[in-house]
Amino acid sequence: MYWIVCAAVFSLAYLLNIATITVLYHRGLAHQAVKLSPLAHRFVVTWGNWITGLDPKGWVCMHRLHHAHSDTEADTHSPKHAGIFGVLLTQLRSYTRVLVGLARKEAAYTSLVKDLDFPINRLNRKRLWYAPYLAHLVISIGFGVAGFWLLGAAYYFGMMSHPVQGWLVNSFGHAVGSRNFATPDDSRNNHVVAWLIGGEGYQNNHHRYPSSAKFSYRWWEVDPGYALCRILEGMNLLTIVRSKLIPAPRAEHETASGDEETPSELAA
Repeated sequence: MYWIVCAAVFSLAYLLNIATITVLYHRGLAHQAVKLSPLAHRFVVTWGNWITGLDPKGWVCMHRLHHAHSDTEADTHSPKHAGIFGVLLTQLRSYTRVLVGLARKEAAYTSLVKDLDFPINRLNRKRLWYAPYLAHLVISIGFGVAGFWLLGAAYYFGMMSHPVQGWLVNSFGHAVGSRNFATPDDSRNNHVVAWLIGGEGYQNNHHRYPSSAKFSYRWWEVDPGYALCRILEGMNLLTIVRSKLIPAPRAEHETASGDEETPSELAA
């Protein structure tokens, strides 16, 4: 029973982290593929940094930079330049650089997030970026002191799983997998990463239709993040922008060999 409780705690913490990143940060703030309700917007601005350890405005700015320079020399997320394992370090450096740039109000960064009506989190303005990590660590140690060390570890690694999540998406999602569309970058659809990280592994689909709340394209592609969007929409916490959803595959463009489709125009 103890193992089951630990697995449940890890799963719930992991799900909260993923839901915050893939739905609220990514599909909501970064691409406006879903419109957040005032309550959801207030929640992500107030608590997003505490839940994930990542500043919502900083994350959005960094992500938009990735789309603007995907797999070019200016893309610090690309395994093409950093290598698969090197992405772990380069994404951290990129995030730090973006936060500093936003704090200094440098136009190269602020111009990318002019639509976000809130500043970077106070923790980052006061150089207290470590506070969320420390808070979750204290909770985990509390479980341990009470005699439940495995439960504490399950909680901590579930809540603070974003560095590994980001690494898997940014590295394998641009190095290993199939392609439905002939995008000008190296984006790939990695099914394993997509299953594990809320559909985020469908990078090729996403880079072709970045404003779509749904990342899956083929019928066999499963996007758990979109399922979360549907659930939250049912709770009146967001509205899916259905006019921007990735279109269904057109039979005349599909081939038995799985050839790539070339879009006439790439989404911005």
